[in-house]
This record gives sequence, C-alpha cells and structure tokens, in this order.
Amino acid sequence: MTDTGVPDALAARVATRLIARGQTVAVAESSAGGLVASRLLRVPGASAYFLGGGVIYTAAARQALLCITAEDMAGLRPSTEAYAALLAERVRQRLGADWGLAETGATGPTGNRYGDAAGHACLAVAGPDARQRTLETASADRAANMETFATAALELLEEALG
Repeated sequence: MTDTGVPDALAARVATRLIARGQTVAVAESSAGGLVASRLLRVPGASAYFLGGGVIYTAAARQALLCITAEDMAGLRPSTEAYAALLAERVRQRLGADWGLAETGATGPTGNRYGDAAGHACLAVAGPDARQRTLETASADRAANMETFATAALELLEEALG
C-alpha cells in the first residue's frame, strides 16, 4: 500500500484470485485496526469479493458484531490461534462469505493483558482451507506491527487460496 491509496500487489493478488473463483471474504481484525479491510477495499472491483468486516477490539464488539457469547469463549482467551479461528469462522458465517479472515494480537508499545509481548499476533483463515498462524515480530513499534499483522493476514489468505 502506498500513501496515495494505490492498491498493493499482495491485496491485488488476493482480489484477483477471489474474483476468478467467484468467491467472497469477510474480515474480523483486532490489532490491525482495519488495515486488512482497507487494503482489500483499495483494489478496484472490491464489491465483487469483499462482503464486509469489523474491528473486533473488545469483548463488547465481539458480542455485538459477531454474537460470540461467554459460552463460546469458554476455555479460550484472545490472542490465540483458537480465538483467531473462532473469529474467522464466525465472521464468515455471519456475512455468508466463502472465506473468513481474522487477526488478533498485541501491537505495542507494551504487551496485552493476557501476557503476550508486543508484536504478537494470531491469524486465521476459515473456509474451504482453514489455517492458523502465530507471528512474533519482537518489536514494540505499534504502527509497524499493525502493518506487519495486516500483511501476514493477507499472506495467509493468499496461501489458502493456492
């Protein structure tokens, strides 16, 4: 992504694959703060593949936007691969998308309340090929981590698309 709003190559490749397959994606992101959705939406023709998403930054957002209850969270904690997988699957279901993409983590400059260090992110894709991944940047640079997390999420979706 550039400062001029020109789509980046990674988002364009993801968009091209989704369009070619006639498939759609929905996004639930936390620490990336909307950057994943922004990058996908900068690609012309986004209405053909992007159904929507949300920044699921709090328990209130999780409940209101994805209908994830306390019972759904039993045995889970945020900023884990299992939690990212739940977000990805739930946003996929709620929006009726072929693919769900989720990111959750700790951008910095400090770690999160769950004990994860700054630079920790968990990513997940739900759909025809489910995947999860944990990323550790070892950086406390909040803005850089947000960009890195968004890129890693899009890379994971690109891998799942084949």
